[in-house]
Amino acid sequence: MTQAQTWQQVLAGEKQQDYFRETLAYVEQARANGVTVFPPKEDVFNAFRYTELGDVKVVILGQDPYHGPHQAHGLCFSVLPGVKTPPSLVNIYKELATDIEGFTTPSHGYLKSWAEQGVLLLNTVLTVEQGKAHSHAKLGWETFTDRVIEAVNQQCQGVVFLLWGAHAQKKGKAIDRQRHHVLTAPHPSPLSAHRGFFGCQHFSQTNALLQAQGKTPIDWQPYLEAE
Repeated sequence: MTQAQTWQQVLAGEKQQDYFRETLAYVEQARANGVTVFPPKEDVFNAFRYTELGDVKVVILGQDPYHGPHQAHGLCFSVLPGVKTPPSLVNIYKELATDIEGFTTPSHGYLKSWAEQGVLLLNTVLTVEQGKAHSHAKLGWETFTDRVIEAVNQQCQGVVFLLWGAHAQKKGKAIDRQRHHVLTAPHPSPLSAHRGFFGCQHFSQTNALLQAQGKTPIDWQPYLEAE
């Protein structure tokens, strides 16, 4: 891959590739056929809109978007304001409450304020059909998000990757661990959080790693734009 400095350049390169065109065409056709696909078209690439490549400090890797109405908006684990906080994010908040002094559990699940501080909230697959988890797996999104991770790996320095669960850990195998920091734990899902996600202290560890590099730590308290 050429040394691109912005997501726009990375995306432009991928848009020339057959696999990516086919992925986008499939999703477009599904929408045209009346299938409800999440997130809405304008939100699919929000992770890159809110966190520029040169600003990435932390990467949190998710799987595919939430498949319920009004939930997914292009940032992994995050939901739009006014939508009930999903179970995995409830558990992320529980861990934050024990890990970060002064953290108070928000009444919303909107994580845009993290993204704006340099936390790339990246799903492995960027679209999903309503009510059907993993329905857009193996369409080509995985190849695209591998390229995204590759871009961060090559062009950034000292990024903290938070890999929760086997899926994310497998996806992160290619990360250069001499150049970046990789923290692993079980997934925050209610099925696995008690196996070691609770107590992982990834958020305080992340901030310690950032501060050791002279970078500003992340304010993990999610806030809405009006606050």
